[in-house]
Amino acid sequence: MSGETSEITRWWWLRHAPVADRRGRIFGQMDVDADVSDMCALEGLASRLPHDALWITSPLKRAHQTAAALAKVMGHDAEPLVELNFAEQDFGLWQGFTHDEMAQQFPRENELFWKMPGSALPPQGESFAQVIDRVERAVETLSRDYIQKERIVFAHGGVIRAALALALDCGPEQALGFAVDNLSITRINRLVAPGKPIQWCINGVNLGAV
Repeated sequence: MSGETSEITRWWWLRHAPVADRRGRIFGQMDVDADVSDMCALEGLASRLPHDALWITSPLKRAHQTAAALAKVMGHDAEPLVELNFAEQDFGLWQGFTHDEMAQQFPRENELFWKMPGSALPPQGESFAQVIDRVERAVETLSRDYIQKERIVFAHGGVIRAALALALDCGPEQALGFAVDNLSITRINRLVAPGKPIQWCINGVNLGAV
């Protein structure tokens, strides 16, 4: 065992392009379109991302559309792997509402949510803590099962914050404090050394396209 070397998996987390028709609404797992018209941002991302990575997307359309737009810029023709556990948080009955509408129609649940946003459960939805659990399962599996050292994931703000919670071993409320902009990159390395627990190295959070 002493002769074995550490294994590293480099995760490039990329939040999808902005939703085409935002209007301040809570989308969660609603399947809405992304606006991928910002070619300057896409070209900036292409210049920063590795070309020999495994591409992975959330099952939601806005992540797929972002991956397809970037693939054209980079000349990447492999079909991305779809990971169901990288879908955005399910906000249940709140999806499609603005924050003001949510407060009006679900006053008690809304008050509780803003007191404990990491653990509160939206009506018929899931908590952010549950998102962390499913993201952790997917990251562990995808870190082991493919030969490429680099992974580019087209996902969502909540999923990327969940990956940061995993790397930092922090609670959901703390992880929600990270800013994750559309078309930003978050870099996290996963390191495994013989006889040692998994270690994480965060190389950058919310990095711009240029």
